[in-house]
Amino acid sequence: MTPPPEGRIWAGLPLTRPLVMGILNVTPDSFSDGGQRTDADTAIRAGMQMAADGADIVDVGGESTRPGASVVPPEVEQARIVPVVRALAAAGVVVSVDTRNASTMRATLDAGARIINDISGLAHDPAAAPLVAERGCPVVLMHMRGTPATMNTLATYQDVLAEVRAELLDRLHAAIASGIRPDAIALDPGLGFAKHPEHSRAVLCRLAELATLGYPLLVGLSRKGFIGALSDEPAADRRLGGSLAAGLFAVLHGASILRVHDVRETVQAIRVWQSLAFCGTVSPSQIPGERDNHAGRSNKSA
Repeated sequence: MTPPPEGRIWAGLPLTRPLVMGILNVTPDSFSDGGQRTDADTAIRAGMQMAADGADIVDVGGESTRPGASVVPPEVEQARIVPVVRALAAAGVVVSVDTRNASTMRATLDAGARIINDISGLAHDPAAAPLVAERGCPVVLMHMRGTPATMNTLATYQDVLAEVRAELLDRLHAAIASGIRPDAIALDPGLGFAKHPEHSRAVLCRLAELATLGYPLLVGLSRKGFIGALSDEPAADRRLGGSLAAGLFAVLHGASILRVHDVRETVQAIRVWQSLAFCGTVSPSQIPGERDNHAGRSNKSA
């Protein structure tokens, strides 16, 4: 195994090490943590804690996208998340916004968000791709079929990885044709979206084939149903161990960004794993959290 290459950047962040994106749902009905942070002050505190725990990005969402979820009007979505985005961005946190709606993208970018994370791959709202192109912001294009309300009925594949790859490429080409810079784009295979547990497992097992596309890969697997199926754990909030194991597997096979609920534990797991995996070949700056720790030790010994 060799260390990751120097010099790759996405959203102003180095891809010389895995990035951690914390999930901040400001919703009453998300599958794992819905209802925990429905007021702005609680959500802001949680987002600040994620940043303190080592999150490189905090991903703020105001609409549940769990299977069967109903549509949230954009004005309701914005009322939930714009104050949170504004406060976190003002504090220097790199904020991503999980939304399908162009009006919410515009409002949150105006409030200081840096990244758009669209589960529909910019397909849901015809105004989304032109807006992202106009703003020049980084964007995550995720694979899914249908909507959260219908996606489970569309989870039929002959070769799941080949079909996910082809459908992601369709969204990628559409984004570039809309004027979005290729270097602004990251791809997400959409584990759990229009995929049964066996499909998500198969995609993860072959993740390296998606990495050959050359775009940063964001993988969101934290607490998901396929982790529960593999570990025989029905409770989403008791899947930390399985989520960490799958996350490290994803990093080993090409993931650049892990989208997670449990930031502190994930950062710690990556730090230890990477330090051991590349024994003696990785500098402190390539290990999450170690750059500042190394500097602190140097200052203390001076």
